[in-house]
Amino acid sequence: MKSNRRAGAATLAGAATAALLVTGLAAPTAQAAGQAPQSFAARQALARDHAFSALTAHGKAFRVAAQDAFSPRGRAVLDPTGAAHVRYDRTYRGLPVLGGDVVVHLNPDGTYAGGDQTLARPLSLGTTPTVTEAQAIRVATSRLHGTVGSAAATRVVDATVSSPQLAYDVVVDGVRADQTPSRLHVVVDATSGKVLRSADEIETGTGNSIYSGSVAIGTSGTAGNFSMSDPTRGNGNTTDLGGATTGTGTLFTDADDVWGNGATSDRASAAVDAHYGAQMTYDFYKNVLARNGIFGDGRGVRSRVHYGNAYVNAFWDGTQMTYGDGAGNTHPLTELDVAGHEMSHGVTENTANLTYSGESGGLNEATSDIFGTAVEFYAANASDVGDYLIGEKIDINGNGTPLRYQDKPSRDGTSPDCWSSGVGGLDVHYSSGPANHVFYLMSEGSGPKTINGVSYNSPTCNASTVTGIGRDAATKIWYRALSVYMTSSTNYAGARTAAINAATDLYGASSTQCAGVASAFSAINVAGTLCGGTTPPPPPPGGNLVVNPGFESGAASWTQSTGVITNDATKAHAGAWLGWLDGYGATHTDTLSQSITIPAGTSATLSFWLKVTSSETSTTSAFDTLKVQVVSGTTTTTLATYSNLNKSAAFAQKTLSMTPYLGKTVTLKLVGAEDASLATSFFTDDFSVTKA
Repeated sequence: MKSNRRAGAATLAGAATAALLVTGLAAPTAQAAGQAPQSFAARQALARDHAFSALTAHGKAFRVAAQDAFSPRGRAVLDPTGAAHVRYDRTYRGLPVLGGDVVVHLNPDGTYAGGDQTLARPLSLGTTPTVTEAQAIRVATSRLHGTVGSAAATRVVDATVSSPQLAYDVVVDGVRADQTPSRLHVVVDATSGKVLRSADEIETGTGNSIYSGSVAIGTSGTAGNFSMSDPTRGNGNTTDLGGATTGTGTLFTDADDVWGNGATSDRASAAVDAHYGAQMTYDFYKNVLARNGIFGDGRGVRSRVHYGNAYVNAFWDGTQMTYGDGAGNTHPLTELDVAGHEMSHGVTENTANLTYSGESGGLNEATSDIFGTAVEFYAANASDVGDYLIGEKIDINGNGTPLRYQDKPSRDGTSPDCWSSGVGGLDVHYSSGPANHVFYLMSEGSGPKTINGVSYNSPTCNASTVTGIGRDAATKIWYRALSVYMTSSTNYAGARTAAINAATDLYGASSTQCAGVASAFSAINVAGTLCGGTTPPPPPPGGNLVVNPGFESGAASWTQSTGVITNDATKAHAGAWLGWLDGYGATHTDTLSQSITIPAGTSATLSFWLKVTSSETSTTSAFDTLKVQVVSGTTTTTLATYSNLNKSAAFAQKTLSMTPYLGKTVTLKLVGAEDASLATSFFTDDFSVTKA
């Protein structure tokens, strides 16, 4: 008999009108009418006061449970209009909630304007584990392919899945086999010991430089004693690790303030590239996006060069930049857009903090590509002109090709151009493809064109023609979407909504910029609301009438019994999510349904993928069944029945007629019924209802 696969899973009947605790805040303070606070600190405090009141009053909108508490994270975003946006982290019964963060939006007068969060309903689950910390650590350390230094487990609630569950967030510190340091977060189910997912905090992304020519860089000191430390940009500095993989390195110094010789024969040449990259990135964020440095507080960053031996990568570790010297120690990873990419991970970390796995991980990587590209265009360096190619000068592939292409990501041989339900199951450097594509389409539009001597030809996934809104507008929209509307578990559908909200804020709901954002997302197969909050038209003939067909947006648009929609890439047909009915080995019934409107036509077809596993041994008796039904008005019709007799080692596509329901709104419903012993699991994925 199979053990209860969802022991301790959430019961989804949380208190909608729960009392709210916000930690780290005093009660709201009164502000005299018409008397605006003068200092930045006072404006921050007032924004948090009003956000406290809004979060308290609108607990239902934020899926607040009685056992929730919230603490503010980072600085509030203060708009020139007086509107404000305040982020909070959530705990449940004192445990951190992964994916439970929220953003509270305030009108200029301090009243509630809305919010962003990703929970389907208030949390309601037990917090007593059956797996020990030691067991979770043993499981987690096996996931680091390299040398483990230390590991520590924290009990958490994982709310990134459709049925939130008790888990351990195990942080494994060590070094990967390729010399990259690792701070690997492995989320382990606290009831089964199964690994739910993992993500690494280490995100791998006058001087004579190697790639950018002769450039001016910010330094300190006087004749005979200069250092590569920039007092005008938060004292950011560049150091030489000398082949080491730990430590801060040795600060570069020079007698005449002329650094490097433009070749790898002088160790300072790579340092010039790194220092210049940090400088341009700092200036881009400050002058274009009004952000005061990577952390938003004016601090600069350290850049460490000459890491390890022939290390073919660069990374951001939360506080500093590190660059390897590439294959044969002859191709340092210090190109301008690489620097902008890696440091932009720090901006993401200090805003939406997009989880580095699944669709949010792809958006995280794409965000760094987007801002790395924007930094390169901003620098307007004649030796490294702006383009939509990532890492085109470092020759990381050994054949002169760039690392990634934003106009058509599939040119790298792996990244998809279009969103699909399987995108979240790819490595984040490849699942970034559709977001890179949407940024290019927003900026330049579809079709062939040449920019700065580079030829592009960007396709669309829906055969549409997209007109670009300009790179400047696209960059500002993406930054506002990231800093104001996205949360840690935002997916591609959420990114569309966030970008449309950002475009509306900056340019208006009826603007060409907002319309351009909507058409660009549609062109990568991400549908959703249009500018102004309107509902998109129904799909054309032949289009899929099922919304969220592969469950990659969790439970969105589906109705389920507890725990059916599951995040488990090892069991899904494609992507990371699936519908898992039954599998308890006890008397149990699961349901899964969605309402669908089928326009008039000549025929309609339902197809989906099904895999049945069972501990039943009978070859004649159907003890456990899955019924595929259509509910039309008061009539329920069973289209097909599957059972333990249909068990198989792989998914198989099932196709059923829906022609009798043309021109009707019906409910597609699955009912899984299990008897008292021996488990049968019905795995379902990638539904489609089409009409001709």
